[in-house]
Amino acid sequence: MSAPPTMLVVAKAPVAGQAKTRLATAVGDQAAARIAAASLLDTLEVVGDLGWPVVIAMTGDLAEAAMADELAAACGRHRVIAQRGGSFASRLIAAHHDADAGHGVVQIGMDTPQVTAESLQTAAAALECHDVALGLAEDGGWWILAAQNPSWTSSLASVAMSRPDTGMRTKEALVSNGARVASVPVLADVDYWEDSHAVASLIPHSHFAAEVAQAADREQIGSQP
Repeated sequence: MSAPPTMLVVAKAPVAGQAKTRLATAVGDQAAARIAAASLLDTLEVVGDLGWPVVIAMTGDLAEAAMADELAAACGRHRVIAQRGGSFASRLIAAHHDADAGHGVVQIGMDTPQVTAESLQTAAAALECHDVALGLAEDGGWWILAAQNPSWTSSLASVAMSRPDTGMRTKEALVSNGARVASVPVLADVDYWEDSHAVASLIPHSHFAAEVAQAADREQIGSQP
């Protein structure tokens, strides 16, 4: 590609009680929202250093989010668009179309704060000779989807999301529609409290690790007799 792709971050405003509900069962709504906010902040720091155009497809009200001021400042450096569509798959498809500037789109979410510039560049480079690059997540989903043309994302419409086999089903749908699919290394995403510890250990000096440590401290204090 002669010009860099667009970096697309699909995000949900980390509002307490609405964000990371599975994580919240272990640490509470407020802590879960702060961990989600920290994850988004770390993600935006990585993508901001790439030198690519960045688009954030957001759902929810950032003004009501945890760490609202920090997130507003971080998001304000980039183009922010509203997610549109009913299902999650339809919102992803629409976001790819809305973000596309003709040089490919590399899309991630906000659940992999350990993402590196190198892994994103690997996905972008794969688009030189593939239609799509897909990175599976350890839980069976996928964490990154890069596409030369947003039309390839129409394959998502037939895939059930948030299942243990969503990643493989996504790849199968893309291939059956004629896409040449490159594989990007697997990453863990953060859904549960155990995931948070594992990912925080990979990025010990991050916003994410700091919030996980604070939540762990509160949990230990709360469990003392």
